[in-house]
Amino acid sequence: MRTALMLLFLLALGAIPGALLPQRSLNETKVDEYLAANGELAKWYDRFQLFDVFSSQWFTAIYVLLFVSLIGCILPRSWDHYQAWKADPIRAPRNFERLPLHGSGVVDKPLAEVEEDVRDALKGWRLASYTPEQDRAGKRSFAAERGYSRELFNLIFHLGLVGILATMAAGKMVYYEGQVIVVAGAENSEFCNTAVANFDSFRAGTLVDGTKLNPYCVNVKDFSAEYLPNGQAKMFTSNVDYAAGADITKPHSEWSSYTLKVNHPLRIGEDRVYLQGHGFAPRFTVKWPNGEERTQMVQFRPDDPTFFLSSGVMRFDPPAGMYPELKDRRANGIAIQGLFAPTAQWTGENGALLSSAYPAMRDPAVAIDIYRGDAGLDSGRGQSIFTLDPTLMHTGVLQKLERVNLGVGESITLDDGTVVTFEGANEFANLQISHDPTQVWVLVTSLITLAGLAGSLFVKRRRVWVRLSPTDSGTLIETAGLARTDRAGWGEEYERIHRRLLGLPEPEED
Repeated sequence: MRTALMLLFLLALGAIPGALLPQRSLNETKVDEYLAANGELAKWYDRFQLFDVFSSQWFTAIYVLLFVSLIGCILPRSWDHYQAWKADPIRAPRNFERLPLHGSGVVDKPLAEVEEDVRDALKGWRLASYTPEQDRAGKRSFAAERGYSRELFNLIFHLGLVGILATMAAGKMVYYEGQVIVVAGAENSEFCNTAVANFDSFRAGTLVDGTKLNPYCVNVKDFSAEYLPNGQAKMFTSNVDYAAGADITKPHSEWSSYTLKVNHPLRIGEDRVYLQGHGFAPRFTVKWPNGEERTQMVQFRPDDPTFFLSSGVMRFDPPAGMYPELKDRRANGIAIQGLFAPTAQWTGENGALLSSAYPAMRDPAVAIDIYRGDAGLDSGRGQSIFTLDPTLMHTGVLQKLERVNLGVGESITLDDGTVVTFEGANEFANLQISHDPTQVWVLVTSLITLAGLAGSLFVKRRRVWVRLSPTDSGTLIETAGLARTDRAGWGEEYERIHRRLLGLPEPEED
């Protein structure tokens, strides 16, 4: 038990870096930023796997050792408890006066009648009787014990703890979890849990290869947020339609409806769809000199978590007919990068700096830079959806044309007649899909653990001995009591038994 407690302490101690330092499993970008900002110290942290605490070798070793130690603790204690349960209560000690609770008295009854009184008073106790030859003082005696279930509850608590560890370990092998951003009310506001490629980010246990996901689709119809006057979010709500299995092929009008809220996930089989947060997806239209138009709506990253001033980028390819050669099309692409504010507030000299005064979309506006050139779509390298590659500007591949502030419906005409219009924005919902078939078992083992803990705290193990000997005036009754655990409340129970055997009245309450 001491080993298990020490390992449990080490496990709690080892989890502290996981709470204080960014973890790759949650946000790899923050880990990279921390490494860049903290130099050699961060590199040492990385060598000791402090950015991957809960999957590190040392944390796993503590976890496994604790698991083995608990099992090694439970097995011998279970056998000892079984043997103690089957054995008779131990015989009365020779001298009752050495015990903290003891008393004696004479009753005007024969020995046989007093023996029946003893059995009646100790009904419900584990009772054993001993002859004068067996008794240490050479008298007729009884031994009673109660509270054996305390140790049983203690074992149940440890079994439940092992069950929690086992089910959580199993869950980490078969779980999967992914995040996806869905723009509400757009032409493509649907997410389908049919392939790993449909997620923006995805992580899974070692036994999940992504080929057997629970198939269903969720269509995000709208998103609304409630805010306090200071801009603090109060509640997020999204009305969705969903279908699972073969029902996916049915029209949306035949899908089931659900109101998705924070901490009120949509449950589909063993999956849970959570509404985690939201942001904004500005919509721009580019009208080329030949009259053709391209419209995009892309989510921007909320840089201000309170008032949702957001940043992002859009990339537009010109129509194929304008530039037959692909290299010419790429060289004449349009890139837009800048800020979006749901409620615009203009500050600075001449009111040219954009900030956001409130998180709700009351007066949306953008402050953008417009570029022409190759945005790097054919470079073969991954592109951020929130920022342009700065090397493209440094090398002159992208040329800045304009810096402009636009409200909804406002436009700017570029030097070749191309018109860029800010059309407004939609809100997006950030959904998290979690699959854990062991969740119910974690709950069951947790409840078992709590029940075992409560029982081990409230049940008291105690012993009572009664020794009888005949006298000229009746029968001498000697009693003694001993609590194997905390004595709180035990003295009153012993006194009731003692008074009952002697036929004494209960003391009056003040």
